[in-house]
Amino acid sequence: MTAFPEGTILGYPRIGRRRELKKAVEAFWAGRTDLSELERAAAELRAATRDRLASLGLGRGDSSIPESFSFYDQVLDAAATVGAIPARFEDLRSADGTIGLAAYFTIARGEGDRAPLEMTKWFDSNYHYLVPEIGPDTVFSLSSERLVREVAEAVAAGFVTRPVVVGPVTLLALAKASDDAPDGFDPLSRLDDLVPVYVELLGRLRAAGAEWVQLDEPALVSESLPASTEQLADAAASALSVLGEASERPSILVAAPYAELGAVFPVLAAAPIEAIAVDLVRGGIPEAAEGLAGKTLVGGVVDGHNIWRGDLAAAFDRLEELRGLGAPVSAGTSTSLLHLPHDVADESRLDPRLVSWLAFADQKVEQIGVLARGLSAGRAAIADELDAASAALSDRLHAPGVRDGAVRGRELTEADFARVASAERETAQEALGLPVLPLTTIGSFPQTGEIRRARARFTRGEISREDYDEFLRREISSVVALQEELGLDVLVHGEPERNDMVQYFAENLDGFAVTEHGWVQSYGSRATRPSILWGDVSRPAPITVAWSAFAQSLTTAHLKGMLTGPVTILAWSFVRDDQPLAETADQVALALREEIADLEAAGIAVIQVDEPALRELLPLKRADQPAYLDWSVRSFRLATGGAAAATQVHTHLCYSEFGVVIDAIRALDADVTSIEAARSRMEVVADIAEAGFDRGIGPGVYDIHSPRVPTVDEVESLLRRAVEEIPTRHLWVNPDCGLKTRGYDETTASLRNIVEATRRVRAEVGAVV
Repeated sequence: MTAFPEGTILGYPRIGRRRELKKAVEAFWAGRTDLSELERAAAELRAATRDRLASLGLGRGDSSIPESFSFYDQVLDAAATVGAIPARFEDLRSADGTIGLAAYFTIARGEGDRAPLEMTKWFDSNYHYLVPEIGPDTVFSLSSERLVREVAEAVAAGFVTRPVVVGPVTLLALAKASDDAPDGFDPLSRLDDLVPVYVELLGRLRAAGAEWVQLDEPALVSESLPASTEQLADAAASALSVLGEASERPSILVAAPYAELGAVFPVLAAAPIEAIAVDLVRGGIPEAAEGLAGKTLVGGVVDGHNIWRGDLAAAFDRLEELRGLGAPVSAGTSTSLLHLPHDVADESRLDPRLVSWLAFADQKVEQIGVLARGLSAGRAAIADELDAASAALSDRLHAPGVRDGAVRGRELTEADFARVASAERETAQEALGLPVLPLTTIGSFPQTGEIRRARARFTRGEISREDYDEFLRREISSVVALQEELGLDVLVHGEPERNDMVQYFAENLDGFAVTEHGWVQSYGSRATRPSILWGDVSRPAPITVAWSAFAQSLTTAHLKGMLTGPVTILAWSFVRDDQPLAETADQVALALREEIADLEAAGIAVIQVDEPALRELLPLKRADQPAYLDWSVRSFRLATGGAAAATQVHTHLCYSEFGVVIDAIRALDADVTSIEAARSRMEVVADIAEAGFDRGIGPGVYDIHSPRVPTVDEVESLLRRAVEEIPTRHLWVNPDCGLKTRGYDETTASLRNIVEATRRVRAEVGAVV
């Protein structure tokens, strides 16, 4: 067994510095390229990544470079590798039983009548993973050797990389029971059947040249999964006892990021593995445990979840403290760098002073190199680098705009956090004259190539503000006319002026900066550019009012004003870490409160404040959850607390685990809440009914993450299930999420089917169409 390197990262961005993977994958999906061209583009990207990491200081032959590439999602990768695919996709296997790339994409995106795997958030990040479906009859077998081939590819190029795979416990803990599973079936009960396939995979990886393998087991730190901490710990002990005793395998690193390992750490310490990665950004130094002799502890002291340069001296202090447990220590990132953009050096438009405070993925790799050198040669050897990081931190804390007296001087009372009683609001909102099962969409309409080109031309100065605004007016007019023709009840303006639901606000609020190339993968081929929230937040002028008012002037139907909520703006930005999130959230909320008042003054009677990230930021440890839910709810209520009783306030939540935060969603005190439900086939309505949710609710009937067009019968079936559980006076009809990522042909066809299905169900419940 080879020694573990003194510095490493747990993963690296895989979409490419200029989103090369996105472009290659989407060209393949569109039929513009074939499979061989896609494979060639992916191989070139992997090679460029290995070369880049080596140039930044990670070793070519010491396993410090992770092999963490994915065409779509690492959980789907693991499921495909072990053959854990739903029965509806079994016919897509090749003749030899393997799961090829075309089949892999079909499982991810769906096809025809075959719904894709459900998608949800990866722990408390903005990354989405595909949820495996596993039942008592799922047959596990080594069904893909793609990771094995990638290791061999690296060896041929002169690298010894460390393959990364989602571990067996996390794979099963994140899975849902398949449709044919009996009630109460727990996928984790299949662990003994799954582990032998991992044993076989480890053997193949060793034969391909892997000296180390990384098993990602973040489920071990979460207290928000169906399985208890005790069950997960027992499962880890069982799985690792088998994997560790395998005769032909690489050395095993188990990584459990995103929170403190706590009681699970002694289990890993006692397991027959060679290294443990602990997140020391989100957790403390673990207590000493038996079995650490001979194991390496990878101290995750470089934040893989945020872009601040940070306190490098304090990080080195934690590594030295970790050494006190008596085991060899390696410097590491707290999580995979998947959550970060590639390189801050690409950002020529950012203020140089701000740049000096930042560290994107490549700069984090360089920090690992510094800390590794310090572990080897002593603190004095890296004193200059530690001092430079400390100076940048001090400069950031005292720079103009970081603290604004005018923002901090506003006084709030409890009255600012509450509207009038919901019953009074419901009466006042009867004036809206909406039918039973009102039809609406979530906000955005397709961002066509024409829209993107016009925005790019305006940004480059190739067209004037007047010409660009005229283009946007034509686009909004077209979207409003389409909705009227389709027969929707509450319309939206389509948001053609918005590049992103957070960045648009960041560009119009003080305290934010936006990047040019700071792309981060959200899911599959989709990427976002998180803004940088670096200082106190205020609103210098109205943001959305002019476009909402213009759209309302085109129709007699009600037009929704569209805002992004304070928690989501924080969750989908890189947020300052020098004050509590609650303080920052309230600053954003007050800016939105001013925007709502201006929308009302412009005649907008329906206003949606999106909070799709409310569940996303929920801490993984139960003890931390009440405080989070308190401040996150209060920030939403601060934003909406000034709205008049007759103003109908909507919110939207993009995930299906509604029951987990049902009390918090009720406490938001929105008049209508829309949620993702189609991809999970309306499972969420049971939680809604059981909770006695007594406000407007719109469980989605159209999965916008898939190119499939739902049939009228399919939508009708979903609506009937919702009507069975939810009083019709509370029920709204809408897609799962915004339509930004879809094309107009599929969007129009899907909305027509939704309207027809709604008419059928309305007629049955006695509503006037």
